[in-house]
Amino acid sequence: MGFQYATVLVFAASAIGFCLVNLLVGALLRPRFPSKEKALTYECGEIPTGEAWFNFNPRFYVIALVFVICEVEIALMLPVALVYRAWIARGHGGLAFAEILAFTVILAVGLVWAWAHGDLEWIKRLAEPAPAPSARKAAQAN
Repeated sequence: MGFQYATVLVFAASAIGFCLVNLLVGALLRPRFPSKEKALTYECGEIPTGEAWFNFNPRFYVIALVFVICEVEIALMLPVALVYRAWIARGHGGLAFAEILAFTVILAVGLVWAWAHGDLEWIKRLAEPAPAPSARKAAQAN
């Protein structure tokens, strides 16, 4: 029994050692040319301007979450799809199909809800402001 744990320990030590050796070799072999540009926060070809903290469009997060939910659905459906034929052979096909259908319907209802509320539109239309009470009275008088 201890042999299995020793194998895992040797594997973990080998992986950590491999990483450390590669970092050491890289530190010894790579060229060093320090400069003011390389000391900047982002070395991506763009000079950083403005503040580091700024607001993102919150719709990005909603769209990203919907995407992640759909990806998780695919990741959870793939194993079921792979063994579905075996479940049918054992007589559990109807139950498995009902579970898959319920899972998909719940996610589809959530997607339809987000779509109906306009959360998937990148540029959201603002609601028309209600007219001021004095403007309403003037419109009614005409």
